[in-house]
Amino acid sequence: MLDAYVIEEIRRRERQVDDRPVVEIPLPGPPPEPPPGEPEDDSADRGVVIIDYG
Repeated sequence: MLDAYVIEEIRRRERQVDDRPVVEIPLPGPPPEPPPGEPEDDSADRGVVIIDYG
């Protein structure tokens, strides 16, 4: 069984970890949906990848 001092020290350290500031990274939102009925433009989503193993 642990001493009361050890238990209080563990609780104090856990509270310190919880009190640390958290950095939130701004994430871009999803791209806007095209209005219904308009043809979709997939040209921006296409690309070419060339892998030369030679």
